[in-house]
Amino acid sequence: MRPRYEPGPVGASSSPWIASTGEDEEEVVRRTAAAWSDSAAPGRHYAGRTSAHAPQEGPVHRLLSRLAAPALALGALGTLGATAAPSDSDLRVVRLDPDPVAPGGTTTVHAFVANGGPETAGSPFTVVVDLPPGFSPAGPYFPSSCTATGRTVSCTFPAGLPPLRSATALVPVRADAGLPHGLRTAGRVRVVSADDHDPANNRTPFTLTVS
Repeated sequence: MRPRYEPGPVGASSSPWIASTGEDEEEVVRRTAAAWSDSAAPGRHYAGRTSAHAPQEGPVHRLLSRLAAPALALGALGTLGATAAPSDSDLRVVRLDPDPVAPGGTTTVHAFVANGGPETAGSPFTVVVDLPPGFSPAGPYFPSSCTATGRTVSCTFPAGLPPLRSATALVPVRADAGLPHGLRTAGRVRVVSADDHDPANNRTPFTLTVS
């Protein structure tokens, strides 16, 4: 059964940046935390439901502890086409490897982007997932406005992502039935923003494994 995507609840409102998939939340949290740090237990953020450990030293751990705060609702952000002044924001992509997938089966790419600040993102931004040969977009996506062209899926988020908050695009993908068991191949997640000041952390690979 394909997962069903919907905005995660944040109090009485909902966020355009996070989604609830019905997947095992603790597993997603574990993979997200491991991607940020191999050395300590970080704060947690996924699908609008949060918990946090005691704060750790260092800027990455401070960023993680702040990610647990609720995101703003879409109504407070305006529309994707709104004109905004450039901001001093730093969008960064965090690596998350999808779960292994059987030949002919599906798995989900979690394209996780955080705003390292110091300012709120002043422009819309696009998260792009590039798939390797042998894999194809399957849908449905979050956000639902994501578009697929060949093996590339593009998902645009509105301006207004606050500093030390995150956005996640969810892209289900299908493995070709003829792929061999044990195959490991790489795709890529990247983020494109008009006012991001540090392009060095705007892309990361991920590994797709055929079980």
